[in-house]
Amino acid sequence: MHLTLKRTTFTTESTIGKLSIEGKFECYVLEDVVRKPGAGKVWGKTAIPAGTYPVTITYSNRFRRLMPLLSGVKGFEGIRIHSGNTAADTEGCLLVGTSQAKDFVGNSRAAYAVLYNKLKTSIDAGDGVTITIS
Repeated sequence: MHLTLKRTTFTTESTIGKLSIEGKFECYVLEDVVRKPGAGKVWGKTAIPAGTYPVTITYSNRFRRLMPLLSGVKGFEGIRIHSGNTAADTEGCLLVGTSQAKDFVGNSRAAYAVLYNKLKTSIDAGDGVTITIS
């Protein structure tokens, strides 16, 4: 399974994009701010670099449950896909929602539940999952 996240809206507080699975729109994603090359990373307030990353489901000590994890993100650790509404709810992670507004994604828990089930089904079937962020 391949996910594609196309970043579309950039503000001083957050970045919002559209997540697709195999080319079909799935949900919106809110991330931290995308910083200009050379601007440096601000811990807990910087979006991960564009690229393609493997996605697995592993146990999160922080959230105390199984969650999707992006691996191989240079300079970042513990990048998860999870529910949340604003940049205050993320430290580099991808927050999913079914609606969007300025610096906000809504109905996040429902969007996460649907996406998680699709990812888990694919992984349990032995299919790899990747995400490309642009």
